[in-house]
Amino acid sequence: MSNKPGVLFVCVKNGGKSQMAGGLMRHLADDTVTVYTAGTKPGPSLNAQSVESLAELGIDISGERTKPITAEMLANVGLIITLGGEAVVDPVAGIEIRNWDTDEPSKRGIEGMERMRLVRDDINNRVIALAKELGQSAEN
Repeated sequence: MSNKPGVLFVCVKNGGKSQMAGGLMRHLADDTVTVYTAGTKPGPSLNAQSVESLAELGIDISGERTKPITAEMLANVGLIITLGGEAVVDPVAGIEIRNWDTDEPSKRGIEGMERMRLVRDDINNRVIALAKELGQSAEN
């Protein structure tokens, strides 16, 4: 394991929220944080609106693919962040697990790209705070 912090972002399908968190952290922290994303039950593809919402910020995650949690990921992280209430990761010795109960605008009747932008912005604020906590500059 390297000396730089490692984070694994997990949601159920690994097509939306975890991919957005990973893309935002990679963009913000550049190469100073090892970033992985995974799903507890990976779906077939990325959520197109998630990809588009990050593209609006100049972040391209279109080359990412959904994937399960792997031993390699776990060997290189000290923190697992689950996004939303549905993704559950069993405890792993030596790895802290936190849950981000992210905003879900659809519960307020907000759908489409408006919903996705609100989800993205909520995750972005959390990623900025996490990057600061990990000692990374939020100025990158």
